[in-house]
Amino acid sequence: MTRPRITIQTSVACDPDKIWEYWTQPEHIVHWNFASDDWHCPYAENGLKIGGKYLSRMEAKDKSFGFNFEAVYTDIDPGKKLVYVIEDGRTVVTTFEAGADNTFIKTVFEAENTFPEEMQHDGWLAILNNFKKYALSINQPR
Repeated sequence: MTRPRITIQTSVACDPDKIWEYWTQPEHIVHWNFASDDWHCPYAENGLKIGGKYLSRMEAKDKSFGFNFEAVYTDIDPGKKLVYVIEDGRTVVTTFEAGADNTFIKTVFEAENTFPEEMQHDGWLAILNNFKKYALSINQPR
């Protein structure tokens, strides 16, 4: 069965090496990997290699709901591309492209069947926007 693909993207006024670090290192992931301010990411681990596992925990701050997000890497081009397969078999591809004074981030993921595509798009985009906000907040000139 072919699933619809959803694309989200942004650009961040930040060096591509820093973007890669903020995107892949667990000590950074926990600060941005959630869709709204009433959620958080209390835990993340990232086995950044082909066959390595990515795991993050997303929880409502009031502890009313939470879930693990797990995936296995199938392709990695350091600083440029990450491909992983989520537990349910859906593929996610994220690319990073250096611009003149920013980095373009694009994620394409296969939609799942439970929630409307618009909701999935908006949720993943909210996480990407949190990433952008976090990256800019810790990358300010001192």
